[in-house]
Amino acid sequence: MKVTPNIATFNLRHKVHSVKDNSVSEARLASMLDTAVDGIVVIDERGTILSFNKASEKLFGYPPEQVIGRNVKCIMPSRYAKEHDDYLSHYRDTGERRIIGIGREVEGMHRDGAIIPVELSVGEAQTPDGRQFIGIIRDLRSRRATEERMRDLQSQLVHMARVSAIDEMGAALAHELNQPLTALMLYLEAVQRGLSKEWTVDDLRSQALDNALREAQRAAGIVQRMRGFLDRGDQRRRMVDLERLLDEAVELTKMGRRSDGVTITRTDDPQMPLIRADPIQVQQVFVNLLRNAFDAVEGQPRPEINIDTRYDGWRAKVVVGDNGRGIAPNALQDLFKAFSSSKRKGMGLGLAISRSIAQSHGGDLTVDPGGHGRGARFELTLPAGDPAVQSSGHD
Repeated sequence: MKVTPNIATFNLRHKVHSVKDNSVSEARLASMLDTAVDGIVVIDERGTILSFNKASEKLFGYPPEQVIGRNVKCIMPSRYAKEHDDYLSHYRDTGERRIIGIGREVEGMHRDGAIIPVELSVGEAQTPDGRQFIGIIRDLRSRRATEERMRDLQSQLVHMARVSAIDEMGAALAHELNQPLTALMLYLEAVQRGLSKEWTVDDLRSQALDNALREAQRAAGIVQRMRGFLDRGDQRRRMVDLERLLDEAVELTKMGRRSDGVTITRTDDPQMPLIRADPIQVQQVFVNLLRNAFDAVEGQPRPEINIDTRYDGWRAKVVVGDNGRGIAPNALQDLFKAFSSSKRKGMGLGLAISRSIAQSHGGDLTVDPGGHGRGARFELTLPAGDPAVQSSGHD
């Protein structure tokens, strides 16, 4: 005779399987939480911590038993803790999401009081026990340290390129300073001779002293420009006048080489706004481009360098061109790579650093290689500042 299990037996077996399935699911979930690289914290709608995985324990310094059942504010700095209850209350009352589903960078607080930069993503789940929120917390300290090292490295490379440029400018710099200093000595000697003869004409004495002062200021100006160029700066960006930076870059570059006979034409856009940039870094780009242009026109019968500034409504463009021979096709591929210079002198860092600076500012540096009777043209683009900011003044 065939035996048919009764309903009670079936239900009992179903409950046993359900308990086993739930146990397996909970074990699987616990394993996932504890093997996650990022911190995972689960709270209820009152802010009470329900779950605290091992990554959270490592990040904040609390064992789970010391935080589960406490308000999540215990792992927040005071300025975030004060707002958190208001956020939860506002969401319960209005349903308006301010953080949920939106990742953002905030700060957490270690058990020892140290402030930790973190990236927080929050999700929501409806459970039989009510609404719960799942926070996934990523430690940003390693990323911030890497970014800081990269900024410092870029600063060192820019400084090294400037030192290299100054080294090549050494002889010309001595020549530049020699002229005003020689004139200064001659004027002062003239005053000295005049005083020994008891000059009676005040105008001559005054003119000699004025000339001496002018030459001293000229020498001081040269030294000041070189000091400013060598300054590593503090990597702060501010609203700057590109055309003024270009003026100074042209003067600096002309000091470093024989510029006699080189025609420099300049076309400036009268609508050019101020640009938010690091002035020392941007000026380094200008000097690099101008030095390359001077090298390109060397030996040309009528050497000429063209500088154009343009503004198209949202980008500032600076184009530096020359009437040299252009860039050879075999040199174009490695043009913006570090240590790939074809020059006898130089480290091959100029264009590589220049592009890096442009891109770190949200712009770019590109080249039309020219050739076949045309010189090369380098185009620097930078995001433009708001023209309305003109009233803030120039640096």
